[in-house]
Amino acid sequence: MSKIRPLPAKKLRAKLALSHIPYKSSNDIKLDVSFVHAPQPRAMQALELALHIKDNGYNIFLAGCANLGRNYMLQEFLREKAQALPVPPDMLYVNNFDDPDAPILLTVPAGKGRALKQDFSQAIANVRKELPKRFESDSYLKKRTIIMEQFADERDALFKEMDSIAGKEGFHMDLDEQGSITLYPLIDGKRLSEEEFERIDEALKKSLKNKGDKLLQALNTLLRNMNNAEQALRTKEQNLDKELTTEVLEELLQPVIKEYEECCHSETLTGFFNAAKEDILEHVEALLPKEPSNAPLSLPEALQQQHPEDATAPYEINVFVDHSETKGAPIILDDHPTVTNLLGCIEREAEMGALITDFSLIKSGSLHQANGGFLLLHIEDILSQSGSWEGLMRALRSGMVRIEDTEEGQEATKTKGIEPEPLLLDLKVILIGAEEIYEQLLESDDRFPKLFKIKAHLNDAMLRDKEGYAVYLHRMAGIIDDGDLLPFTKEAMAEVIDYGSRIVEDQTRLSLKFPLIREIMIEASALASMDKKKAVDGAVVHKTLVTRHYRNNLYEELFFEEYDRDLIKVTTHGEKIGRVNGLSVSMYGDFEFGLPHQIASTVGVGHGGVIDLEREAELSGPIHTKAMMILKSYLIGMFAHNKPLVLTGSLYFEQGYAGVEGDSASGAELAALLSALAEVPLSQSLAFTGAVSQSGEILAVGGVTRKIEGYFDICSRRGLTGLQGVIMPKDNVDQLMLKREIADKVEEGLFSIYPVTYIEEALELLTGMKCGSRRKDGSFTKDSLFDRVDRRLKELGRLATHAYKQNKK
Repeated sequence: MSKIRPLPAKKLRAKLALSHIPYKSSNDIKLDVSFVHAPQPRAMQALELALHIKDNGYNIFLAGCANLGRNYMLQEFLREKAQALPVPPDMLYVNNFDDPDAPILLTVPAGKGRALKQDFSQAIANVRKELPKRFESDSYLKKRTIIMEQFADERDALFKEMDSIAGKEGFHMDLDEQGSITLYPLIDGKRLSEEEFERIDEALKKSLKNKGDKLLQALNTLLRNMNNAEQALRTKEQNLDKELTTEVLEELLQPVIKEYEECCHSETLTGFFNAAKEDILEHVEALLPKEPSNAPLSLPEALQQQHPEDATAPYEINVFVDHSETKGAPIILDDHPTVTNLLGCIEREAEMGALITDFSLIKSGSLHQANGGFLLLHIEDILSQSGSWEGLMRALRSGMVRIEDTEEGQEATKTKGIEPEPLLLDLKVILIGAEEIYEQLLESDDRFPKLFKIKAHLNDAMLRDKEGYAVYLHRMAGIIDDGDLLPFTKEAMAEVIDYGSRIVEDQTRLSLKFPLIREIMIEASALASMDKKKAVDGAVVHKTLVTRHYRNNLYEELFFEEYDRDLIKVTTHGEKIGRVNGLSVSMYGDFEFGLPHQIASTVGVGHGGVIDLEREAELSGPIHTKAMMILKSYLIGMFAHNKPLVLTGSLYFEQGYAGVEGDSASGAELAALLSALAEVPLSQSLAFTGAVSQSGEILAVGGVTRKIEGYFDICSRRGLTGLQGVIMPKDNVDQLMLKREIADKVEEGLFSIYPVTYIEEALELLTGMKCGSRRKDGSFTKDSLFDRVDRRLKELGRLATHAYKQNKK
């Protein structure tokens, strides 16, 4: 009888004593934000360091698997830090009056951008409304009339002088509206028409022409004086208009300019104000109402008449980034980082069949909105967007972000683009992603390690101790508060903490995948509400886990039905030679479950060695192939010390069609092979999982909890006999987090779990025989399992050597 004792029920799963919970219910827990960061000291240290380094390149990669609550933890950590930082300024784009294709970027204190836009726009509207009134005022019309009269008097005097000079020379002078002079000769005081002039004597005609030319030269001086008078008139009119416009600007626009110059202290803003005023003075006619005309209009005139508000468009302000509602430094999470959403864009509008753009159509991206604070990006999101990763790397490397006018898909109709002034960057970019992607980026992009020098590495588990319980209790209280869930009793909270160990499959650890904990708590609160309960108790949490398993285990149930119908042949009673029950884990989506498989071995005479049929059929992965080689090494070390191993054998998974990977079945495979060699049957009531080393040690494997549960379910459906159980590595005992039903059946003695350290212990459980030990002469203890194996190997060697030799006569 084997000396290996099965594990007691208390060793099969961690169960939290209620004395470790110092609260009657979750209502008694006071929320403490410090517990949000407690489980991740390594990541917190990295984040703290990165935030205190202002040098370019110390951006952060938060490395960790999904379901660790990365967003929540990061934003909770940054929120307190961001609130202590100053609010960054608002950013504005305005018209560049010297070069409209190069809009100017302005910064004003946070909250002033929107107010400046509104106040300045209103002031311009007031100016535009007031100007027509002033130009129609009596004082303005009187001054204009005086100027016109002065010009008329001067023009009339000049005209009379010119007419007098022409009359004295025998000519009549005409002056048209364009200022052109026409001279007509006088004969006997009568003005000659062109026809009459052509009929006169040629000599007289020539004389009159010469005389007229000399007269025109004399009149040109007076004509220039008249042109100068007209120019002076226009100058006086413009000066009068500017004087009047300046008065209106001083009354309506200057108070706004003065207010914002005092609070913003920006030379660039003052320059814009001065340029805007100068442009208004130069183009005041654009702000005045247009007189109706029946003449056909050109395209610019048609656009102006169609959109009269365009006259004030050059003086508008584009609030590019508005921080009026921001508290502290901004924290921006861009969950759809397209090129446009990340880097901004320049939009276009269709006008009369043409695409146009200007500074007012510049739109910000998340890089601009997060400037002065923190930009959070999921690495999978940005890598999936063509151009976004390159744009981010280019911006971080240069220290500035440029808005490029790409106009994808519109190159054929594109008119003219603009080049806005770039923004200097001052922010921390935090990428969130898996460790595998971090490693790939290190290898594939030389810029990445230079720009993301800080890695904040998240752990997925913490110790199951007093501190861990405190973290879980406060996190649960936060989840209940955020989700407005029903309160949890002490028993319910203990069940949730135990579930945290089941997620990570370790009795000494608690999972940090709090989103999964949150899911269970939400479902438990809903079930309690459905049962008309005022609080979630332990029974409800257990029911939640059971119903959750039922929702997800359809494929597992379909497999079990095939076991029930004996379509998949696994024996859970009796004994067989060369056959043992191995255990595997299958995944469908996010649902993981264990299934038993028959592992079989055959042995015969020959020189083929041990053949791995899975490998021969190309159904074996490299780890499984390595395990088979280790198994052969064990045979050599144990039985080839005084003879060569001459045999032909095979190992394979019966009804295995999906391929085999991993070494967790190598212990069972070795047991099947030794059973076939010794011709000793193995118990079919026991299943075996564990990797074997070449010295015979049974090594830890993964998924042991799911494997045991899968075999238990098969045995339970067929009826527990008390002989059934699982042999597992002793090193995996702490990883057991079996469901409550298994612990109950173990307590009743209907199911057993045996921890083993060496293959000999497993073989004794499977065969009921002692393995024996090697003697000084190289043989093994008589009639032991290894003695039978050794004798069979000698016989196989002898038969292989002499099988075809003929007897000599």
